Amino acid sequence: MPFDAIQGQLTAIETLTRALGHDLVHHAYRFEGIDGVGKERTALAFAQALLCPEEALGCGRCETCRRSVSFSEGPPSVPLHPDVVLVGRGVYPPETIGGKKETSEISVEQIRRVVLARVQYAPHEAKAQVFIVRDAEQLSISAANALLKTLEEPRAATHFLLLTAQPERLLDTIRSRTMPVRFGPLSEEILLGLLEGEGVEKQAALDAVALAGGSAASAFEAVAEGESDRNTFVEAVVAAMKSPHLDVGVRLGEGLGRDRAQVVVDLLALSAYVVRRSREAVAKGDVARAEGWARRHGLVLDAIDAIQRNGAVNVVVAGLVASLQQGRQRRPGAKPPIVVQRR
Repeated sequence: MPFDAIQGQLTAIETLTRALGHDLVHHAYRFEGIDGVGKERTALAFAQALLCPEEALGCGRCETCRRSVSFSEGPPSVPLHPDVVLVGRGVYPPETIGGKKETSEISVEQIRRVVLARVQYAPHEAKAQVFIVRDAEQLSISAANALLKTLEEPRAATHFLLLTAQPERLLDTIRSRTMPVRFGPLSEEILLGLLEGEGVEKQAALDAVALAGGSAASAFEAVAEGESDRNTFVEAVVAAMKSPHLDVGVRLGEGLGRDRAQVVVDLLALSAYVVRRSREAVAKGDVARAEGWARRHGLVLDAIDAIQRNGAVNVVVAGLVASLQQGRQRRPGAKPPIVVQRR
């Protein structure tokens, strides 16, 4: 069964296989969870099951199953089976979707030409057709509205799978017409197994997992990028924490010229550093110091969440440093001056 290869998402897989087994598949699902935890892989397995002529949960062996998960060499790099349609920012060359390059969002032209032009017809070959929308939060307002009518009045045997790490960015009307299936972070054990299975040395794998936040994609990126830049960032924040001047955090935040995703990776490295310090304090029996580092860990997680929700990087980092400074200096029970609350 195609679902057997998916690790760490038992609840999500059970939800989907139960629907398939009882022939109660919803026409539109919303796969929610951080990047790199198996949402797209699960979507392809679900597409196999819906199209497979042999078994209700997909046999994984027939020609239909194989083409459902095999991608063209491209561009565009999309499933070979014509009834599995991939939608996503930058998937198709500009000449295919009206001549405009998609730099920041999924355009309405892609929805019109890739989805609406096909959805009005029956499946080409299989018993169903499946549209997989990668990073659905990147749908432009006009693209989302163009998709909405199809979600409201779907054609028989047509299914939509919207994959998103930021469901709150989707239109309320889109969310109300899609059934959520939630994907959790992968365990350290699973991530270590994936890395070591690719030949990553044990200590490097452990370091990468500490930075990954439960994401296999982030773990492999951490291995590929190495540690020098992240260590520089961590050292700068630790030095700022020890400074008596609150403006050091402002200067640090203003000096971050890298993209948002890179800052998140750096903050994950800071999170791993804080966790190590807390564990060292526990090992020494210093409960008060361990609790202090645990509070700092919560502040770092708040900052990561704020940036992932499009908070201004310089403001969030400046606020984090100020909170970390006060976390060290404040009286028991006093609140830090700037706290970014997670949802």
